[in-house]
Amino acid sequence: MKYLKFLLVGVFFGIILVKSEAVSWYRIYEMFRFQSFHMYGIISTAIVSGILFLQFSKRGYIKSIKGANIFVPKKEKGITRYFVGGIIFGLGWALIGTCPGPMYILLGTGVFSMFIVIAAAILGTFIYGVLKNKLPH
Repeated sequence: MKYLKFLLVGVFFGIILVKSEAVSWYRIYEMFRFQSFHMYGIISTAIVSGILFLQFSKRGYIKSIKGANIFVPKKEKGITRYFVGGIIFGLGWALIGTCPGPMYILLGTGVFSMFIVIAAAILGTFIYGVLKNKLPH
């Protein structure tokens, strides 16, 4: 019962993504072929709103649910890991037609082949965890 509010927000967010066609394979395909601005508009809006909320939280205008200041730790510098990670992420997104968040939304809309994708994502995460100490960071 404690986490019901998170479930409700997730369901609401999923409905918004389905209605905006952000989880549509055809929209993602159009994006990677530079045929439509639809997905770029959604992604740009997410980036701008993320920047604004981060800046507002850094200045103390937005607090956590418990009223505490929100602290975001600084990331380690390193262009190689972001470049390689971004390429792997983008290739997976282009191959599957969805990024990790909407995989669960698509499963909820009845695209049961997402079970395979989710299982592969979990396996990939496990393999990364095993190899993490051997990879350059």
